[in-house]
Amino acid sequence: MTFKQKIHSHYLQLVQDKIDVFKDMIAQLADDAQNDAKSSAGDKHETALSMMHLEQEKLTQKLKENLDFKALLEKIDASAISKKIALGSLVKANGIYLYVSAALPKIAIDGVTVLALSPQSPLGSKLIANEKGFSFEIQSSRYNIESVF
Repeated sequence: MTFKQKIHSHYLQLVQDKIDVFKDMIAQLADDAQNDAKSSAGDKHETALSMMHLEQEKLTQKLKENLDFKALLEKIDASAISKKIALGSLVKANGIYLYVSAALPKIAIDGVTVLALSPQSPLGSKLIANEKGFSFEIQSSRYNIESVF
């Protein structure tokens, strides 16, 4: 497995783990609401149900976001290598490894720190369609693309 494939696999697992956690939390809230409905009455009960419903909506939104990340990651062929930077490219710029995919947390693979970024982010949009040797500036920081994997 290549370094880029390890990164891709790690991000897929990370997103799947989050999806599982959010599904469990939503199911637990639904159970709590159902149990609360059997044992309570009055204004306190209504407030508690309302709070649970709001929390469930927030969790559902986070679940949807992570399902979207997973769908995006599943579209990427981690074995593909292109000279021009595109979705799924691993880029080394200024000694930093950047994985053009989705805005996900920083990870470490084989002792190397990798930042995942969306192609729509300011840095991601500057990288897209460029290649090794390209230099650019964002917020007074100069970037030089050293490698594209």
